[in-house]
Amino acid sequence: MRVLILIPARYASTRFPGKPLAEIGGKPVIQHVVEKAVAVSDCVYVATDDRRIYDRVVAFGGKAVMTAATHCSGTDRCYEAYCNVMALRQEEYDVVVNIQGDEPFIIPEQIRALAACFENPAVQIATLAKRFECNADVFDPNKVKVVFSALGQALYFSRSPMPFCRGVDQEEWIKTAAFYKHIGMYAYRPEVLKEITALSQGSLEKAESLEQLRWLENGYQIAVRITDHESIGIDTPEDLERANALI
Repeated sequence: MRVLILIPARYASTRFPGKPLAEIGGKPVIQHVVEKAVAVSDCVYVATDDRRIYDRVVAFGGKAVMTAATHCSGTDRCYEAYCNVMALRQEEYDVVVNIQGDEPFIIPEQIRALAACFENPAVQIATLAKRFECNADVFDPNKVKVVFSALGQALYFSRSPMPFCRGVDQEEWIKTAAFYKHIGMYAYRPEVLKEITALSQGSLEKAESLEQLRWLENGYQIAVRITDHESIGIDTPEDLERANALI
């Protein structure tokens, strides 16, 4: 199975401009992500709209493609990058994996788990989830929740706690039901990636500000696989300090 791994990376960020180039242990954040990805596939490209990121990736031996600065989501950037890589390499791919460029602590096993979902020919899109361990996190709107069927298909994503534990004090919810955090890594079949980037925003996505709801609202299925590993995203300078302390 041919796997193309794309890593969207923007320089502009409201909370932390230039974070892909910020260093952890003497390496830029984006290099840490690339090194994890190349352990899984030899086809790994950073997709960026900024020449500084492009040049740094090439300098440490990685591959990169330039994309437009007008994309509204990492998925849109991934589709343009996919088209650019296809034109460059003249190769077909079975699976496209989208890894965020600010997740330096992902592990290769997570990427392999996503790709393995596509051994089932019915899988269109795949993503990861991890069970919450802290009750307070269940009520944090910045931590997206996912509920899924017994067959491992996503039913809904939300910033609100799901499920609702009726008649139970909120402090006891995590002892009452299983709550899962969505880990924002995706994999798609190439033809599905093309289709979902052509969809218009729906009411659910607008309400929650979660693009994956656009796919569900239009009838696409998202396979959810469980991971026991939760990486540390770099969203703020404080996150960078904590990451360097770990290194």
